[in-house]
Amino acid sequence: MALYLDSAIASEAKIVQNWGWVKGITTNPTLLAQAQTPPETTLKTLAALTSGPLYYQLLSSDKQGMITEARKAFDIIGSQTILKIPATPVGFEVVATLSSEITCSVTGIYSPAQATIAKEAGAKIAIAYVNRATRLLGDGIALVQDMANVLKGSGVEILAASIKSQSEAAASLLAGADHLTLPLSMLQAMATHQLSEQTVADFAASGIGLKI
Repeated sequence: MALYLDSAIASEAKIVQNWGWVKGITTNPTLLAQAQTPPETTLKTLAALTSGPLYYQLLSSDKQGMITEARKAFDIIGSQTILKIPATPVGFEVVATLSSEITCSVTGIYSPAQATIAKEAGAKIAIAYVNRATRLLGDGIALVQDMANVLKGSGVEILAASIKSQSEAAASLLAGADHLTLPLSMLQAMATHQLSEQTVADFAASGIGLKI
């Protein structure tokens, strides 16, 4: 399992780099726009701030344009590249074309049928927008569970995105998600619990340790 930072902001990437337990970075066109630097510059900066995968989502809509954009992204990011390719008919064609040369994920999956096609096309990761699926379909956690059932034993991993609460994050993992991508605020929240802080304070008040 891996936790990813969902951001294209370099200062946030630097924060999680120091933590040591965030394994990579996911971006999308909206997040890249928030970075306020050219995408090429942003991607190079982010790649230098993580030793793990850096996800880039294709914005082109036609097959040849998507393939060209994908290869350009790989030229910038290198072996850290994981392409995010939309779960559309043309997107699945692009996955089938590129999956032998660049690691591909399929993003915006809203049905187990689409997850199955992603697998057959050669994708390594299937991405579910959990909270968005709950709003649009009624139950994003059930979507993750259905995807996990059809992908079981295939080697295709599920990345849960669009997570809005700690409980939603935990439920996604329990439903079968292999990885989570979360904004900085959510990663910080997951590392913190009031009772943990109180326990530390109790020990500090009543115990002793090594002098430093």
